[in-house]
Amino acid sequence: MPPPQFADHPAPQPPADEAVDALIDRARRLRGDVDAVRRDAVLFHEDDPQSRWQRALYELAVHHLDNLDEHLGQLRAGLPAQRAEAPAPRADDLEPDDPRTGSPLSRVGSAEWNLLTDEVSWSDELYEIFGRPPGSPPLSLDDLPAVLVPDDQPLLTAMVTGCLVDGRPMDGEFRIVRPDGGTLTLHMAGEPVLDAQGCTASMWAVIRDVSELRRGERTADGSGASVRREAHIERTEHRMAVEFRETVLPPWRGPLRLPHQGTGAALDVAAHYLPSASSGLIGGDWYDAMQLPDGRTLLTVGDLTGHGIPATSAMAMILGALRGMAVAGIEPGPLMGHLDQLLASSMQPALGSALCCRFDPDGSVLSWAQAGHPAPLLFRDGSGRQLPPADGVLLGAASTVAFEQDEVRLLPGDVLVLHTDGLTRRSDRGAGPEALLELAPRLAAARTAQECVRSVVEEFGGSERLDDACVLVARVGE
Repeated sequence: MPPPQFADHPAPQPPADEAVDALIDRARRLRGDVDAVRRDAVLFHEDDPQSRWQRALYELAVHHLDNLDEHLGQLRAGLPAQRAEAPAPRADDLEPDDPRTGSPLSRVGSAEWNLLTDEVSWSDELYEIFGRPPGSPPLSLDDLPAVLVPDDQPLLTAMVTGCLVDGRPMDGEFRIVRPDGGTLTLHMAGEPVLDAQGCTASMWAVIRDVSELRRGERTADGSGASVRREAHIERTEHRMAVEFRETVLPPWRGPLRLPHQGTGAALDVAAHYLPSASSGLIGGDWYDAMQLPDGRTLLTVGDLTGHGIPATSAMAMILGALRGMAVAGIEPGPLMGHLDQLLASSMQPALGSALCCRFDPDGSVLSWAQAGHPAPLLFRDGSGRQLPPADGVLLGAASTVAFEQDEVRLLPGDVLVLHTDGLTRRSDRGAGPEALLELAPRLAAARTAQECVRSVVEEFGGSERLDDACVLVARVGE
C-alpha cells in the first residue's frame, strides 16, 4: 500500500528528540511542583465540601500532567512499528510511573482500517485498552459498535460515517464494555486517508483511554456542586436567622422615650445590634426595653451560646419567657432563677448570660440581677463606673446558687449602659468594661440615648470585633 496522504495536510515530520526530551523534563518538573503543593499546602478534611473539591482539582491536575508525560514519552519512542524493532524493556527496569507499565491513567493506541482490503491494523496498546488478547483479530468498523455502551453506538456510527463519506476529521468520546465487564471512556481522533487518486482508502485513528480523567472531572464537578449547595444552605440559614432576629427583637428603631406615671423621671432608651466582623455569625444576643403594667420599665440584654437558627430560636424562647414573667411582676432575682430552670430543661440545652433590670420612675430606683453577665455601667458627671456585680451564674448551668438582686438610685442625667460581652471582645484587647468607661466624656456631652449609642457604635463597630453584640443605653431625663 502506498504511503497514505491525509485529506487536509501532509504527514507531519516527527520532532527532534532533543525538543521532546526538553518537553518531558519540563512536564515532569511541573508535575512534581503540583504534587508538592497538593501534599504540603492543603489540609484535606473529608467532611468539608470545599476541601473535597480542592483535592479533586489537584488530583485532576496531576492526572492531566501524567497523561502529558505519557504522550510525550510515546512521541519520543516513535511509531509502534519503530518501537517493535527495539528490544522491549523488562518490567523490573521500569519505574512505577513509567507509561510503558500500562498504567490505566491514559493509555493511547492507534488503529487503521483499510477500506480496499478490509485489513485492520491495531497497535499493542489498543489490544490492552479493549481487553483483547494480543494477536487476536482486531475489530472491524462493522464489529466495533458491538463493544460500545448501547447509548453511545449512534455517536460512533455518525463519527465514522462523517469521516469516510464526508471526509471530516473525527473527534469524540464513547464508552466501551470490556470482556471483563469493566467500562472505559475512550476518546477517538482520526482522519480519512486518501490514495494516490484522492479517494478514501482507509481511516486512521488514535484512541485514548480517558476514564480516569473523566472520573476526576466528575469528582471535581460533584465536589464543586457540593460546595455551592453548602454555600446556598449557609446563605439561606443566615437570612432566616436574621429575619428571625428582626422579628423577635423590639420593633422600634432609634430612641424610645418611655412614658411614665406620676412625677417620676422619664427614661430615654436606645439600642443597637452589631454583627460580627464576618457577618456570618448570627448569635443569640438580645436587647429589650418595655413599659410594664405597674409603670416600671424592663431593661434587659443577654447572650446565648451557639449561632444560626438554633441560637435565635432559643433566644426567642428566653426573651418571651422573660417578658411574660416581668409583666407578671416577678422581681429580677427570682426571674433569673426561673430562666435558668427553663433553659436547663429545654429540648435543646444551651448556656447563656443575661442581665435584667427594672427601673421604678417614682423613686428612680434600678433593681437588677445578672446571670454570668457583665454588670451595668453607670455614667454620671463625666465619669463612669461598673456597678458591683451581683452574684449569679450562667443560665442553663442548673446551679442551686440563688441569683442575687441589687439596687441603685439613679439621678437625672445619669446614663446606664447594658451590653453583651462580644462588644468589647476585639482582636487588639480583651473583654472588659475599661474601653467602654473611656467613653465617659463623650457620653456626658450627648443629649440623647441615641447619641450615646452612636458613640459606642463608632468606637466598637469596626471590623476587628470577633463576635456579634448588643448595646442598650438608658438615659434618665433631667
